[in-house]
Amino acid sequence: MDVVISGTGIFVPEQKISNRELVESYNAFVDVFNNENSNQIKAGKLDPLEYSTEEFVKKASGIENRYVLDKQGILDPHRMRPSLEERSNEEPSIQADISVNACKKAIKNAGKSIEDIDSIICACSNFQRAYPAIAIEIQELLGVTGFAYDMNVACSSSTFAIQNAVNDIKSGLSDCVLVVNPEICSGHLNFKDRDGHFIFGDVCTAVVLEKKESSSQGFQILSTKLKTVFSNNIRNNFGFLNKAENTDSDAPDKLFIQEGRRVFKQVIPMVSSLIEEQISDNNLSIDNISRLWLHQANLSMNMHIAKKLLGREPNEIEVPIVLNEFANTSSAGSIIAFHRYNQDLQKGDIGVICSFGAGYSAGSVLVEKL
Repeated sequence: MDVVISGTGIFVPEQKISNRELVESYNAFVDVFNNENSNQIKAGKLDPLEYSTEEFVKKASGIENRYVLDKQGILDPHRMRPSLEERSNEEPSIQADISVNACKKAIKNAGKSIEDIDSIICACSNFQRAYPAIAIEIQELLGVTGFAYDMNVACSSSTFAIQNAVNDIKSGLSDCVLVVNPEICSGHLNFKDRDGHFIFGDVCTAVVLEKKESSSQGFQILSTKLKTVFSNNIRNNFGFLNKAENTDSDAPDKLFIQEGRRVFKQVIPMVSSLIEEQISDNNLSIDNISRLWLHQANLSMNMHIAKKLLGREPNEIEVPIVLNEFANTSSAGSIIAFHRYNQDLQKGDIGVICSFGAGYSAGSVLVEKL
């Protein structure tokens, strides 16, 4: 049985932060910190914090802007984190709320109705609660019958969820699946860390998958390929045992931490090999690939992966970039790129949707335009 991606949708927050605004806020925080700790700094007991610059952020990442759910709290040098109101149990959660927005757009884009959907997979790198599953709340808000569940493989959550959706359809569990990725990445970012305060943004993407026989549009999934290798080089130790372990909830490791250079060096060959193997397994060559929709974490990393695959410098059509506008949106990044840059492809054109990140994890989806 063949499965297709028949529609995509995206929720983009209204608020946006430029590199200039972010750097100004960070540098104001540095002044506050250095002034408050001036005696310890003078005594040599504490190192002063250094300023960030727009040039540093752009060179390190390729990022220019990011969308966020709350701008004011992030840019407040005395707060340096989003300021979101807690909602009651009777109100839709924030993740479910933005998911419904993206899902409705994906359903419309696929030419479907709510009644056509019979399962939902909510896949992202952080969930705002342990249970009940955000996916089941989304199911309730949309009025979908069937079943729903959450899953997390960090930055690779979207492609791993697509694999699950394909399995659910091929096994007969579902006929039409919604995969949704509500990534509120500003909530796990340490805006007080010079090396990483610029990395993430917020967004939500959604994808509709169904049997090929029920759709005449979209992209047929030719194959999926997944890989995981354990690493501590990207980590977040926030969890339900923190209080039981008597740990400091404000410690840096309770937010996103990474060894960036190690990640760069180790993930590039892992992802390149995964895609190369998948193309070969399907009796194709890189010359058959029209588009690479890669995880949007770092411009240099994407260019290195593409160059390794193509054997030459890639162009912006072959490897579309959205991180300059959205920053790193974890599992949603490759889906944003796919959503934004697939309309120009012709029937029979083949592309690769690939996400990768913490775990390490990498998922690749080979698709062909119908």
